Amino acid sequence: MRKRIFSGIQPSGNLHLGNYLGAIKQWEELQKNNEAIFCIVDLHAITVPQDPVELRKKTLEVAKIYLAAGINPDQCILFVQSQVQEHTELAWVLNTITRLGDLEKMTQFKDKSAKSKKETVSAGIFDYPVLMAADILLYDTVVVPVGQDQMQHIELARTLARRFNERFGETFIVPTGKLSQEGALIMGLDDSTKKMSKSAPSEYNYIALTDDADTVNRKIKKAVTDSGSEIAYTNDKPALKNLINICAFLSDKKPEVVAADYNGKNYSDFKNDLAEVTVNFLALFQERLKNISDAETLSILKSGAEKAGVLAEQKMLEVKKKVGFLL
Repeated sequence: MRKRIFSGIQPSGNLHLGNYLGAIKQWEELQKNNEAIFCIVDLHAITVPQDPVELRKKTLEVAKIYLAAGINPDQCILFVQSQVQEHTELAWVLNTITRLGDLEKMTQFKDKSAKSKKETVSAGIFDYPVLMAADILLYDTVVVPVGQDQMQHIELARTLARRFNERFGETFIVPTGKLSQEGALIMGLDDSTKKMSKSAPSEYNYIALTDDADTVNRKIKKAVTDSGSEIAYTNDKPALKNLINICAFLSDKKPEVVAADYNGKNYSDFKNDLAEVTVNFLALFQERLKNISDAETLSILKSGAEKAGVLAEQKMLEVKKKVGFLL
C-alpha cells in the first residue's frame, strides 16, 4: 500500500555523505512506492542567524543536490517550505495546544540553550518542534523517515495530532517515525562518537558532496582509526566501523564483506581504497549536479510549491472550520 511520507533538510552548511547515505539515498527508494513529499525547510534554517544572500544560494544548491541524488519530481513533490504559507498558519494553531512543558523537555533545545545563556536563545529555537509538527501534520503524513535524534520531535507531532483530534474531532493522521536503516547513521571522521555534521567546527568531520578529489583524499587520510591494525567490522572499533560503513554503502556491499576483503591488509590500504571509492562516487554525482541549471530547478520548485499548496490549503480549511474561524 502506498503511504504518504514527508521529510526535509535545512538549507544551511555543507550537505555531506552523512546526509546522503542517512537520508537522501533512502528517499530515492521511498519515492518509488509511496506518495513522497520532500521539503527544503528554510523556515527552520532562520531559527539561527542566516545571511540572506547565502540562504537563497544554499536553498537552490540543496534543491539541485536532491535532484542530482535521484529525487525525481515526476515521482514526488519537491518544494521550499516558505513558499507554502500554511506551514506557519498551522504552526500557530498548534502553538495554542502545545504546553511549555512539551517544549522544555526537548533534548535539542536543552543542548543548544546549555551552550549559551538561556536568555539569548531565540523563541524560534524553542518553538522549532511545533513548526516541524506542522510540516508533518499538514499533509496527512503517515510515515516520517528520520534519524534517532529526531524521534523526540516525531513524538511531539503525534501528541499534538491526538490532542487536536480529541478537542476538535478527527482531523490529523497520527504519524509514525521511520528510523534510518541499520548502519545509515554516518559518524564524524574526526570523532566516531558524534554523527557527521554540516555544522561541525572542523571540516575534517565530514566529506561534503561538493568536495574535490584532493580534499577527499586529505580528509580520509586524516580520519581517526582505532588501536591495533586488524581491519574488522566490530563495535570494539567504532571509528573503523564507521569508515567501513561508508565504503559499504558507496560500493553497494555488505560491511562484513568489505572487512573480509581487507583481511591481512592494513589501515593505509583500506583508506586508500576508501578514498578512491568516495572520489569515484562524488565525480559521478558532481557531473549530474553540474548539468542541472538554476532555471530548471526554480521551475521544479515552483511546480512543487503549487502541488503542495493545494494539499496544504485543503487541510488548513478543515482546521479553520474545526477551531471556529470565519471563512
